[in-house]
Amino acid sequence: MDDFSTLLKFWAKILFMNAPLKLLLIVPHPDDEVYGASGTILDFLAEGKQVGLITLTKGEGGRNLGLADSKEDLAELRAGPDGELKKCLEVLGVTLHHQHNYPDGGLKDWDFEELVTVTMQHIQNLKPEIVLTFPPNGSNGHFDHVITHKVVYEALERLNRPCTLWYYSAPKKYTTQIYSQKPELEALHTEPQILRNVTQHIATKLRAIAQHRSQALSTVDWLKVYAERTLEETFHQAYPPLEG
Repeated sequence: MDDFSTLLKFWAKILFMNAPLKLLLIVPHPDDEVYGASGTILDFLAEGKQVGLITLTKGEGGRNLGLADSKEDLAELRAGPDGELKKCLEVLGVTLHHQHNYPDGGLKDWDFEELVTVTMQHIQNLKPEIVLTFPPNGSNGHFDHVITHKVVYEALERLNRPCTLWYYSAPKKYTTQIYSQKPELEALHTEPQILRNVTQHIATKLRAIAQHRSQALSTVDWLKVYAERTLEETFHQAYPPLEG
C-alpha cells in the first residue's frame, strides 16, 4: 500500500533529529491522535523530546458533513497533503508522521501479517521509548481500533518488547454508556494508571481538535461524554509493569 521510497524518507527523518523519539502513536484514523493525547504530545515537545505518528488509514469511512462528495474526496480532505490531519499536526508541532493508505473500516479484512511487518519496521527504525495505541477493546469496539491494537501488540511481542507500551484508557465512570450498549467490551477494560494534567495546553488542544472539521459531530459526541478529559489525559501502561 506504500511507496517504499516514501517510507525510507520518513525513517530517515529520525536520523537527522537531535532528540530520540519519546513517543510513537500508532492509530488507524486521522483524529485518533488528538482527543486523548494531544496535551501529552505538547508536553513532550515542550521538553525538547520528539513525537511521531503512524496513521494507518486516510479516514475515508468517517462522517463528512457534506464537505466531500465521495470517499476519495473525504480521504483527501482528511489526510491529503493540505488536509485536516496535516493542519492538526502543524498546530501541535509534530513533524514526524507517516500516512498509510489501508482501507478505513477494512483493517480486519486486510492481511494481518503485512500490517504486523510494516509496524515492526516502523518500530525498529524509529526506536521509540513509548508506543501508544488503542487498548484490547478498542475503547469503543471499533474494528479498526481493535485490529490496530492486535497489530501493535503482536509487532512488539515479535520484537521482544523493546519499549514501553501505553494504551488509551478512560476511567470506568466514563465508559458506562458504551459498556451498557456493548457489554462484551467491559471484560477487556484497562484501568488508567497514568494521569496527566494538560490544562496548560487546553487552548492549543482545542485548536488542534478543531482542524478535523469534517468530524465536528464526532467531536460534539466526544465532548458530551468526555469533556473533563480535555484537561486530563489518561493511559494504561501495559508493560513494563508500574511499581505500586
